[in-house]
Amino acid sequence: MDHQHELDTQGLYCPEPVMMLHGVVRKMKPGEVVKITATDPSTERDIPKFCNFLGHPLLASEQDGELYFYWVQKKVS
Repeated sequence: MDHQHELDTQGLYCPEPVMMLHGVVRKMKPGEVVKITATDPSTERDIPKFCNFLGHPLLASEQDGELYFYWVQKKVS
């Protein structure tokens, strides 16, 4: 999936991945997409909740072994 930003949170645990995501999204332009790579299983709960609470679309999520991938788009308005 196309993305303009990448965030590698491998080895970090809750709440760090979501805190880092918040910082990246804040600097993004509306409509841009960030790809997040994580190893913390709690991101399966935390990143969708972050998106739902702040209104940023979670475009996709995948798991490959111990790696979790998420594509989050910054809300347009």
